[in-house]
Amino acid sequence: MSENEKHYSGFINIIGKPNVGKSTLLNAFVGEKMAIITHKPQTTRHRFMGIVSGEDFQMVFSDTPGLITDPNYKMQEAMNNSALSVFQDADLVLFVIDPSNNYTGDEKVIHRIKTAKVPKFLIINKIDTSTPDTLKAMEARWREIIDFDQVHHISAKEQLGVPYLLEQIRALLPEGPAYYPKDQISNKSTRFFISEIIREKILLNYKQEIPYSTEVFVEDYKETEKAGKPFVFIKAIIYVMRDTQKGIIIGHKGSGIKRLGIDSRKDIEKFIDSRCHLELFIKVKEKWRDDDRLLKSFGYLQ
Repeated sequence: MSENEKHYSGFINIIGKPNVGKSTLLNAFVGEKMAIITHKPQTTRHRFMGIVSGEDFQMVFSDTPGLITDPNYKMQEAMNNSALSVFQDADLVLFVIDPSNNYTGDEKVIHRIKTAKVPKFLIINKIDTSTPDTLKAMEARWREIIDFDQVHHISAKEQLGVPYLLEQIRALLPEGPAYYPKDQISNKSTRFFISEIIREKILLNYKQEIPYSTEVFVEDYKETEKAGKPFVFIKAIIYVMRDTQKGIIIGHKGSGIKRLGIDSRKDIEKFIDSRCHLELFIKVKEKWRDDDRLLKSFGYLQ
């Protein structure tokens, strides 16, 4: 691109209640599996960015934790603060809802969307699971509450309406620089995504309170060679709150943690495009969700 040609860029921030498909939408935008997706709420815990670049533009999408109405501990408070921080640097806000969610609005969120001095899109996701009449009623109800600049009916999972939505976002980008290298697709580190892959497998393989009582921290990541090919050694620590939870994750004669390691390693190798050796360790920290030092090391607090 020559010096005289214009470049457009902006921060597009995605907000909504848990499990409405924000992470699926981010993955659809970027074309990579970046955010973990399960049927369980509170899957996303951190705000992180997915970057879509072209020759004359850069769109920086921000995925946020779902807003929790009544946070019970410091980790959930930090997640809410992270979600609400999107209003501070947004050039465009995408408010995502879906037909199965009876969300009627949180005063703080509604006020911030109403008073935001940037374009606001209402995104009705999962339209493949509903009827036209239901979708029309949802749109009408929300248009009475907030004066949205645009409303889009999409299915992020099925890619319905996503290309057109992307075009509309691109058209509203302000003139600006590339904030990140054009070949970069996220602001997060490889260690972060590895910890998210392992946490996703915990969400999928364990039930009840186990997924919500655990956190994964990648303590060591070493790149080397094995038989002349790239090879990575990874050491990850799974924090739990009680000894009983440790026992459940380990499983009978170690069967649980073995399965977790195998499932995680497969996806990690796809992500880093290299073979790896993954070691998983479990530590019991009874109140880690209220421990400022640990929450800071996990990236919840600055």
